Amino acid sequence: MKLTKKALSRCLSAAVFLGVGLAASSRTLAGEEVLAPEVSASAAVASTYLWRGYDVGSGTPAVSGDLVVSHGGAYAGIWGSSGDTSAGSEYNIFAGYAFEVGGLTVDLSVWNWIYPTTSTIGGENARFGDISEVVLGLGYGRFRFAYYDNVAGDSGYGYYTLGADLGPFSLLVGQHNVPGGDDPVHVDLSYAYNNNLSFTLSQFVSDEPADDNLKFVVAYSFPINL
Repeated sequence: MKLTKKALSRCLSAAVFLGVGLAASSRTLAGEEVLAPEVSASAAVASTYLWRGYDVGSGTPAVSGDLVVSHGGAYAGIWGSSGDTSAGSEYNIFAGYAFEVGGLTVDLSVWNWIYPTTSTIGGENARFGDISEVVLGLGYGRFRFAYYDNVAGDSGYGYYTLGADLGPFSLLVGQHNVPGGDDPVHVDLSYAYNNNLSFTLSQFVSDEPADDNLKFVVAYSFPINL
């Protein structure tokens, strides 16, 4: 689960391209410019762990970080968090590919969530691949869409987001698709004060769960020079 990445956003989903850039560094070999993989890392702290509208951190500050290797449109990496108050610490292993066609950005990735100590899925310790999602992200101009499909087991859970950016402000609407249950919808309004500091208001507006109170999250992220 990501802190709503783009957080891990990075603190927030957010956003649709998972916080991974497409840039690659270059070097010269035998007189020709050759693209070399780019390695980047970042860390973040937030007032709580906001995940798809839910305060899974129960108001407890969350610390997270990531390490990403990218080359052209391909990327892979690991993201970890101090975790939520019920599932404990976690780390995510992911890989994907993004490209642009006529102004439309397409990002397809696979995420595996691992909880080393405990898991709220199935009532047993999580192993690699126990919780996996395929994520399709589309972006055009200031608008973005993402679909998260749980491909592990047969839960049938899915999640959709539709977002838009306007200067330092961003709006995201997310809907959970829970088989046999309600499909709660939440709205997140975020403001990026600068490249590091951001503020988010999140509220469920439909099929409200017990966690239906208005949430306010302050997040601070920064790059790590490698």
